[in-house]
Amino acid sequence: MNKKELIAEIAEKTGVTKKDAGKTLDTVIDIIEKTLSKGDVVRLVGFGTFMVASRKARKGVNPRTKKPITIPGGKVPKFVPGKELKEKVK
Repeated sequence: MNKKELIAEIAEKTGVTKKDAGKTLDTVIDIIEKTLSKGDVVRLVGFGTFMVASRKARKGVNPRTKKPITIPGGKVPKFVPGKELKEKVK
């Protein structure tokens, strides 16, 4: 499912227009992004948790030259599914 299909599904199930459903989805995504950029956590009980994880620097190999390189660490977004979501996917 892509974003367009998700918006259509939201609009159908809630009885709002696709335009309003799109604005709502964009707002939710924007709020999650802003919260994560501040380093906070977004918990949706039953669905899952969005958080920021830190990655350590690590060693790798340049596939073109076969020379060792250091891959820098950093922060990455992470999603941990909730118990209910895990059970529904099984």
